[in-house]
Amino acid sequence: MDNATHLHFFKLTNSLSAWMAATTTVVLLLLHLTTTTSTNIYSGTITPNFTASHYQFIENSGDFLRSRNRNYTAAIANPQPTSQSFYLVIYHTASHTVIWTANRNNPISSSSQVHFSTTGITINNDSGKPIWSTPVIKSTVAALQLLDSGNLILIDQLNNTLWQSFDFPTDTIVSGQRFPVWKSLTASISPADFSAGKYMFTLTPADGVLTWQGLTYFKLSMDPNSFKNSDRPVSYLTLNGSGCNLVHDPGSETVIKILLTSAVSGSDYRILKILTDGTLVIMRYTNNNWVTDFTTPADGCRSPFRCGMAGVCASGGGCSCPAGFGTDRSSNSGCSLSDNSLSLPKSCDGTGSLSHQQPENYVYFPVAGVKYFLIDFINPVQNGVGLVTCQDICSANCSCLGLFYGNKSGSCYLIENHLGSFISSNEENDSMGFIKAIDSRDRNSTSNSDFPMVIMVLLPVSGVLLISILAVWMRRTRYKRTKSDSKKLVDNSCLDDLEMFVIAGLPVRFGYEDLVEATVNFSTPVGSGGFGTVYKGVLRDKTVVAVKKITALGSQGKKEFGTEIAIIGNIHHVNLVKLKGFCTHKRDRFLVYEYMNRGSLDRTLFGPGPPLEWQERFEIAVGTARGLAYLHSGCEHKIIHCDVKPENILLSDDMQVKISDFGLSKLLSPEQSGLFTTMRGTRGYLAPEWLTNEAISDKTDVYSYGMVLLELIQGRKNCAHAPTHGSENPTTGAQGQSSGSSGSQNRHRARPLYFPLQALEMHEQGRYLDLVEPRLAGRVTKDEAEKLVKLALCCVQEEPSLRPTMANVVAMLEGTLPVGTPRLESLNFLRFYGRRFSEPSMVATEAEVEIPSGFMVSIESSGTSVSPDLFSYMSSQQQRNNY
Repeated sequence: MDNATHLHFFKLTNSLSAWMAATTTVVLLLLHLTTTTSTNIYSGTITPNFTASHYQFIENSGDFLRSRNRNYTAAIANPQPTSQSFYLVIYHTASHTVIWTANRNNPISSSSQVHFSTTGITINNDSGKPIWSTPVIKSTVAALQLLDSGNLILIDQLNNTLWQSFDFPTDTIVSGQRFPVWKSLTASISPADFSAGKYMFTLTPADGVLTWQGLTYFKLSMDPNSFKNSDRPVSYLTLNGSGCNLVHDPGSETVIKILLTSAVSGSDYRILKILTDGTLVIMRYTNNNWVTDFTTPADGCRSPFRCGMAGVCASGGGCSCPAGFGTDRSSNSGCSLSDNSLSLPKSCDGTGSLSHQQPENYVYFPVAGVKYFLIDFINPVQNGVGLVTCQDICSANCSCLGLFYGNKSGSCYLIENHLGSFISSNEENDSMGFIKAIDSRDRNSTSNSDFPMVIMVLLPVSGVLLISILAVWMRRTRYKRTKSDSKKLVDNSCLDDLEMFVIAGLPVRFGYEDLVEATVNFSTPVGSGGFGTVYKGVLRDKTVVAVKKITALGSQGKKEFGTEIAIIGNIHHVNLVKLKGFCTHKRDRFLVYEYMNRGSLDRTLFGPGPPLEWQERFEIAVGTARGLAYLHSGCEHKIIHCDVKPENILLSDDMQVKISDFGLSKLLSPEQSGLFTTMRGTRGYLAPEWLTNEAISDKTDVYSYGMVLLELIQGRKNCAHAPTHGSENPTTGAQGQSSGSSGSQNRHRARPLYFPLQALEMHEQGRYLDLVEPRLAGRVTKDEAEKLVKLALCCVQEEPSLRPTMANVVAMLEGTLPVGTPRLESLNFLRFYGRRFSEPSMVATEAEVEIPSGFMVSIESSGTSVSPDLFSYMSSQQQRNNY
């Protein structure tokens, strides 16, 4: 072969090799592009005729669509790596937390497909059968979009939203999402199973409600960090970096605000989620970690099924079974009857008709020392009945699985349809629980095997009833004998119901001799008030107590005595005085309190000793506000104190603050807002609504608190006679505060002063430091003074709706809410009363006010007729009512 031939062959070979290499490259490139396209993660938008499965996108763990800023991802994923159940989900990309699930109740396999077409989204199982789809959409769908908010939407060609996932929430809502009224979140069964469980959170126009199988077990407003600002109906719930609010629309007015545990920047990402155990949480994602800011209910035992059916949940979450029950080994959850011949009934279809069992086939197991979540949210089916009647009612209702019976009231509560867990309680409860069981043994049998069960179930109840009847008979017999022996005893009202009742939650009912010994025959008085005197005492166990002796009790006083016991005996808060017990003796009633060794605030604030430092005054203001906030919103029934004043604020050596004297308190259910028939309280602290027949509410206490706050600022009574120039004692900084002859002798040298008006005038001029007690000069900043003055004026506004709630007062003091600005038009009434107070005729005697509502009467004072609309704003002289 010549050289020319060789050269030609070489060129041909090179050309062929180059062509083959190029062809191979193109083929490989095409294969690569095909593979990449099939597993690409789309950004923001997908157009119709799209199909996906987990297997198809397995290289991306099932992810197929992300929002444009990559905050959220849509995927076909399983909840755990070992799970064979797959769902169409949206999750928060950074934390991989699922926020929405399409087919939660119908999981698919890894090869099942999700189709997106011009009619919407459809999920098919392996057989091609649709198991989930978006609703029928009449318009043509142009695109599927995942927004940066986490909302998955379908839009038309004009970008109109045709469908959105935010309208169908599952168990989570996210920052920026509006959760409208009547929408619900349903907890998943478990972290490995996204199916809808039995716990649900529903937003109603009045509240956020947590339910278990349709039974309410908690409300958002019951949480101490949830505060109500308005009575308007709720329109939606919104969550953002700064907090969580239940809002009324139009107007975007916050009805209920949740104060979160951590103050964070507004950019932080939050979610609200109902967990698998029924707990509602608000969590914040910060620094690549989840932080829980809010948990409700905080008490884990409030979860209705924490310990399974018939289980008893103790503090700390420990579970046990009632007497006669053992752990249910078949389900490894809850309790079952130890006696195999007995069984727990199953609820019927809810019709209430008789089941196949006859009433005599039922027995009832007593469960002592427990509470049940449902009792707080239902009414008794009947009141004033006996236990046997209550059991008969339950026996005749096939939906009834148990009952609670009130020993004193005779109230009968039924546990219907579902039996959850009980809550262990150390408090002495008036009511007792019973679990209904079916006895399958032959009742006609002469066997003695039934005897132990009958004794176990019936004897405790029968014994208690028998002993109670015997005790009442003995008391009545003894009373009749005593009455016939002595004509000096009081009339029948001396031995009324107070002689025989037992108050739930009170540890001690003291004997009269015990109190005589403790007080050394009542020899050490520490204060006095409208109904009696307070004595210092020492019990046999060396506990120091304050014994309040209430004498000459009329019908109203008896009612207040019972009210005070009922309230204080069943509430517990660090800023509320603790009632240790009570005693009745002839006409006298006694209340035994924990002893507060510094006495009442008025002693320290208005007394001749060294002044309270500003920080001490601030802490007193905070402690008092917390106590009132608890009374208003922390208890299951709203409690209005009705007599907030320095005399009813007690202090200890370490400046611990406690509110006392609940004799004037009013209990309201959440729905009640009616008028009281009698005006009660102390002049100088009474809100205007007492005089106008307007509804008395918790805002009435807010007004009184505002007046106390003004006195804390200035260190003297709001309605006082300030010394004229040159007569003020430079040491005490005040005169005219003490009662007695010295005050009367100096009164002609004193000028009248109505401090609330002065506070208003100084507020208008921005001269806040001029209002602070002179003895604190140089130790208080303008900002500190301005904060308390503005807050006090907000509290004493004439219109109750303009006053903040006590919960908001606490938040303002603690800095989690800004202090509001009082409206001057709602404070103009102070100018009128300030001018009237300066008139010489406005010198009134010391008294508490009690005027039947709706009556305008004259109160004679030093020969001058004073109308009650002005009298109510005039301060009483210092009153020694310390407890």
